[in-house]
Amino acid sequence: MSLKLAFLLMLLAAGAGTGFGYLLRLIVAFGKKGSVELDVKQMELRAKEEAQAVLDKADAEAKELVDKAQSEIKEREERNKKTEDRLIKKEELLDNRQVDLDKEAEYIKEKAAEIRAIKERADELIAARTLELSRVAGLTGAEAREELLRQVERSAEEDLLIRMQKLEREAEERMDSRAKEILATSIQRLASSISGEMMSTNIPLPSDELKGKIIGKEGRNIKAFERATGVEVIVDDTPGAITIASFDPVRRAVARVALDNLIADGRIQPAKIEEFVDKAKVEVNKIIKEKGEQAAYECGVYNLDPKLLSILGRLYFRTSYGQNVLEHSVEMSHLAGMIAEELKANVAVAKAGALLHDIGKALDHEVAGTHVEIGRKILQKFGVSEDIMKAMQAHHGEYPYETVESVIVQTADAISGGRPGARRDTVEHYLKRLEDLERIATSFDGVEKAYALQAGREIRVFVEPGKVGDLEAKNMARNIAIRIEKELRYPGEIKVNVIRENRSIEFAR
Repeated sequence: MSLKLAFLLMLLAAGAGTGFGYLLRLIVAFGKKGSVELDVKQMELRAKEEAQAVLDKADAEAKELVDKAQSEIKEREERNKKTEDRLIKKEELLDNRQVDLDKEAEYIKEKAAEIRAIKERADELIAARTLELSRVAGLTGAEAREELLRQVERSAEEDLLIRMQKLEREAEERMDSRAKEILATSIQRLASSISGEMMSTNIPLPSDELKGKIIGKEGRNIKAFERATGVEVIVDDTPGAITIASFDPVRRAVARVALDNLIADGRIQPAKIEEFVDKAKVEVNKIIKEKGEQAAYECGVYNLDPKLLSILGRLYFRTSYGQNVLEHSVEMSHLAGMIAEELKANVAVAKAGALLHDIGKALDHEVAGTHVEIGRKILQKFGVSEDIMKAMQAHHGEYPYETVESVIVQTADAISGGRPGARRDTVEHYLKRLEDLERIATSFDGVEKAYALQAGREIRVFVEPGKVGDLEAKNMARNIAIRIEKELRYPGEIKVNVIRENRSIEFAR
């Protein structure tokens, strides 16, 4: 019984505990529910407040933007109104000016009509007066005018002639005095040597034993040297020297350099002779280029083609009437520059024209034509300006004087060539005859080289063996002699020597 009661009490306690727990749970659940609802309401309240704040801020910004826009619109309307007012005032001003211009135009028209009427009346009066004067004098207007002019001319003729003669005389005296002053000043400022340079043809020898080596066995060395250089080697009894004879200074220079080098080397034989002659040609070509560059630099003539300077340098080995052509050209360039300065002419053109005036003489025995024509072709080929060509082409009167610089170049040429002792006419004629001899010989087909030797008493012609046979060589010698007789004048006789040499060369390897 007590166990049942205890068990029953336990059941009751368990049920009471369960009910109490459930009741407690309900109370806690209701409490949490109220707290969540409260939080939700607070969040809604905060959201509404924030939304209201955003709306208030947006309203304020929108109001500010509207106020600003309205202010800008108002300012723009005010500016437009002011502009419109100014335009209206300008229109009124233009209208007033147009009215004034219309009035002035109308006034001018009225005055022009009055002037025309007055002029017509004046013309009528002049015509009537002229008619009356013609009737009284018995002369027409043209006849009266001519008579008046004749009377004035007769009365003033003597005075006019005297005054004109005086003015011409004074002008001529002034120009003559000025020209003399310019020329004298230019010559005095230059003050260069007038002696022409002569190329030495004597080659000193360390000993007379070398003469035998130079001649060689049966004359092979000296013949090979003469063939390679185109000069004549004279070996005589002069102690310690031999002589090189050739009218061409370039050949003489090549021969001199080659022979000096051969003597220094000591091995004088045909193979070495050709080798040293080739080296001497290169060395002389270098000298020619340096001389051309030096002349252009000294004269202050720049921007010339290097090939043109090389052609200019060849004038160092040429003479004109015994005067060195390159030195003559340099001297002319200085004279032309000083004269151009005095006359306010183009100094650069005058100096360049003077320096290049005889450039054709560097090739005149190789190309047909006068040295002026050849010079023009050379300058055209290397793109020299037309002003310089006009300045150089008239120095011998072959072309007209187109510019003041051309007259200056001709004047400088006369000054440089006219100095006492500057030139020798006989030398020039002698060299010209030798050049003509070579020109005639080289004009035949198959001729390889031609050299005038022994002061023009012999011409040696080397032909190409593949083109000219033995019989043809003999006929060529006769034809050359006939042409020389027809075209040249010379004392004594000239020996024509046509040489046909055939070489066969092979190499053993």
